[in-house]
Amino acid sequence: MENILGLLRIKIIRGINLAIRDAISSDPYVIVRMAKQKLKTRVVKKNLNPEWNEELTLTISDPNIPIKLQVYDKDTFTLDDKMGDAYFSIKEFVEAVKMKLENIPSGTIVSKVRPNRENCLSEDSFIKWENGKVTQLMFLRLNNVECGEIELQLHWIDIPRSG
Repeated sequence: MENILGLLRIKIIRGINLAIRDAISSDPYVIVRMAKQKLKTRVVKKNLNPEWNEELTLTISDPNIPIKLQVYDKDTFTLDDKMGDAYFSIKEFVEAVKMKLENIPSGTIVSKVRPNRENCLSEDSFIKWENGKVTQLMFLRLNNVECGEIELQLHWIDIPRSG
């Protein structure tokens, strides 16, 4: 069995200014992939600024594998249309988790991740200690599309060790 480090809870908060793929709108949903894991949000009908506020959980064994998001427009009679994709690394996030932070004020910034060629961040993203856990809010600019961003938040869930 793989050496599981823990669980990553990804809250897909919302889409911002997504592309039109139907006549005047789109019916977007998000697919999250990491290695062989694939998770999906619900479809939000006729909305270019959808609010999902949906939590998806990945099992993390290798923090070096990037996480990919793909946004699609749900169609009834044809293949779903692509509405862009993005990816991000969790290396810095997992490093912050491994610090075993405690006894620091909630809201303390642990680390800052800047937009670069290794990620799709549209602005600086802060890894914080909040309410007893490590969190990271990020805005991802979608690639391979004319417009759109996805806002999401990460938080870590430790899994109990047996033994």
